[in-house]
Amino acid sequence: MRLGSGTFATCCVAIEVLGIAVFLRGFFPAPVRSSARAVHGAEPPAPEPSAGASSNWTTLPSPLFSKVVIVLIDALRDDFVFGSKGVKFMPYTTYLVEKGASHSFVAEAKPPTVTMPRIKALMTGSLPGFVDVVRNLNSPALLEDSVIRQAKTAGKRIIFYGDETWVKLFPKHFVEYDGTTSFFVSDYTEVDNNVTRHLDKVLKRGDWDMLILHYLGLDHIGHISGPNSPLIGHKLSEMDSVLMKIHTSLQSKERETPLPNLLVLCGDHGMSETGSHGASSMEEVNTPLILISSAFERKPGDIRHPKHVQQTDVAATLAIALGLPIPKDSVGSLLFPVVEGRPMREQLRFLHLNTVQLSKLLQENVPSYEKDPGFEQFKMSERLHGNWIRLYLEEKHSEVLFNLGSKVLRQYLAALKTLSLSLSTQVAQFSPCSCSASHRHCTERLSWKSHCHLLGFLCSFIW
Repeated sequence: MRLGSGTFATCCVAIEVLGIAVFLRGFFPAPVRSSARAVHGAEPPAPEPSAGASSNWTTLPSPLFSKVVIVLIDALRDDFVFGSKGVKFMPYTTYLVEKGASHSFVAEAKPPTVTMPRIKALMTGSLPGFVDVVRNLNSPALLEDSVIRQAKTAGKRIIFYGDETWVKLFPKHFVEYDGTTSFFVSDYTEVDNNVTRHLDKVLKRGDWDMLILHYLGLDHIGHISGPNSPLIGHKLSEMDSVLMKIHTSLQSKERETPLPNLLVLCGDHGMSETGSHGASSMEEVNTPLILISSAFERKPGDIRHPKHVQQTDVAATLAIALGLPIPKDSVGSLLFPVVEGRPMREQLRFLHLNTVQLSKLLQENVPSYEKDPGFEQFKMSERLHGNWIRLYLEEKHSEVLFNLGSKVLRQYLAALKTLSLSLSTQVAQFSPCSCSASHRHCTERLSWKSHCHLLGFLCSFIW
């Protein structure tokens, strides 16, 4: 039987649509998500590993810091701070990194290296996908669990000034805000002045717990004239002055508070050698992350080189710092240097909470989770932790207690690393049913430009 031309054309279109659908299923896999949605009635935190009713800590640990200030400089590359430009144009920041009370990191931002997905990664600890690039053009309210949501639920007063993307992602979360648009790329002066003009007043006030500043000027300069423009140095100097103003103010206020304050300097993404961003070059994914607090005082000769971490680690770290639950969808690990100076029991408690959260996420997203090395390490760590608690209740000061505690700590850190890697791999994994192994190997290495071409093709096909 011969098919008519109309029927044949319909079959061809149907096959093409089916092929695209199957390809997209593999190319844009379902993200790792917790089945427990973010609600105001949060589930209770996991208690310490059981060692008798009298020893269980069943509530969340108290906050480690009184106030937290986040200074996010859009398109801030790691070498702008840790390289020769930082030494020349950011002397105050360089002093804090090399000799001050701080911990420094190079935080890797996964592609797509554009603003909205990176804010999402910083605040939720999850790994956004390329579909978020479309949302970046007009960001909808973020429904996922996040540090911002948890802070608001806990009654924290949050103030925001800067890129209006935050206001769109977190509507009704800020007690005060002033958003600036990133639409006028030629403006790299007023867009930052509109943020800094609030500082003198807000730093004198005590009616807030968290202050977030998002500066766009550096990113705009990159788009206009690239990373080697003389304007870059002037902007970095300006940002160094802003950081010094905030840091000195927080230091002076610590006499009035029982807890130290925390200042965070970070970038959402970097910029390429042409000043653009969105792809996966080292210049685009490597961003500086500096945590500054009197709690991190160092002894003479204590040299701290920047360690490589994931940008998704920020959410878990901020949650612990503020005494909040870790966002449910976070695949990140607590940055351990933040709690390294705390008593051993507290350190183990923080690490236990993080590993419990990651193991739950693994159980809900990986059918064979019991065979995962990270899950096995977690269960072993938990058992050892219970043994340590029993010994701790019997004798609080002994060499055996210290040695066992150090062993449990190492086990937890190894479990965190493995669990985080397993979950991150799960997010990035392309469906074997939809893509062959060789195709998956290739598509995982597609640049942002290639994804844009794909999206452009799909849009042209649909329209």
